[in-house]
Amino acid sequence: MNIKEVALFPTCLNEEDRKTLYSLILQSTIKHIPFVHLKEDMKLSELDYLIKKYNTQVFNTHSVKDFPIPAEWEKYKNIICIENTPYTFLDEEEVKKWGGLCVDFSHLEDNQMLDQEKYDSDIKIIEKYPIRCNHISAIKQKFSVDEQGRMRYAEHTLNDRSELDYLKKYPLSYFTDFCSIELDNKITDQLAAIDYINTLLKGRDAQIKGMGF
Repeated sequence: MNIKEVALFPTCLNEEDRKTLYSLILQSTIKHIPFVHLKEDMKLSELDYLIKKYNTQVFNTHSVKDFPIPAEWEKYKNIICIENTPYTFLDEEEVKKWGGLCVDFSHLEDNQMLDQEKYDSDIKIIEKYPIRCNHISAIKQKFSVDEQGRMRYAEHTLNDRSELDYLKKYPLSYFTDFCSIELDNKITDQLAAIDYINTLLKGRDAQIKGMGF
């Protein structure tokens, strides 16, 4: 499969595993990694490498309320975006400090169904500050319960294309050029999901071109 461009989500990998990943990517057909989800233990040298080698143009991270944000990342603060997460309210002062927002549609949808107060609060900030990148995951018809006993509809595994239909309710202004699917499905399924999402958006003057990895 001749894939030249991906979005990178190394969020479950430690430093040694990421070194292995970078080595494998070098051996692949991948030439461009425009969008990367940062992990709190990533060194500045890794960000430097991704930008220089793969022309990474935007990163996202969680709020400091969820995970530490290394001070050295401030070198690239203009292209690091704060993601709306399921249980932490977006902080306006934090968003202003960094490069804008990463809007995760599945987290928004979870909050609309389960925590209206957080949804309303996050939407106020989303409407006010630049959206630079996106994540897309599946929304299930039935909720599950995580290890902390919290309900959620969002999942990183897609079982049916209809689990992406919720995207139709969100304004086109929320979708960006760095819109990536965050799914654990095999690559062929991810490519099919991208095609389906573009079908959903057809006629609305938008198109996504990202892929999770």
